[in-house]
Amino acid sequence: MTATEVHLRPADPADAAGVGAMHFASFVETYSELAAPDFWDRATAERSIENWRRMLDAGIPAMLAEAEGAVVGLAMVSAAVTRDEIEPVRDRELTNLYVLAQHQGSGIGRALLEAVLPAGAPAQLWVAQGNPQAVRFYERHGFAADGATVDGSGFGGIAALRMAR
Repeated sequence: MTATEVHLRPADPADAAGVGAMHFASFVETYSELAAPDFWDRATAERSIENWRRMLDAGIPAMLAEAEGAVVGLAMVSAAVTRDEIEPVRDRELTNLYVLAQHQGSGIGRALLEAVLPAGAPAQLWVAQGNPQAVRFYERHGFAADGATVDGSGFGGIAALRMAR
């Protein structure tokens, strides 16, 4: 059996449907047990695709990973912003890093992270407290929890902690 070849490249507006569908699928895989039931009333594949269409049309940079012609991961960094009255501790924030479950552990997450945020570059991110696998991933890449948390009231009840390096 041969390993699936994965290609990283910047996303463009034509990728909105694939990126949005993958992002939603990864959301379901990651947060289905963590999010409040009413979160799923408004979180849909169609809404995800439309959000990505708007962002990519506006030129917001994102990196995607493709395998066998399908989007299997994405990553995005932006300027860090205040969240729930908690001021940022870094200028840049990893706002998205998602890899479909069947491709996790293959190195795609690491490759995407390094493509948008070089190793050791100062940054912050917010990660679901109920996702220890993601916390360990970020710890392996130099991030550490800094004590800041949010209760998730603005994000489907998914409590998060901030990590920084």
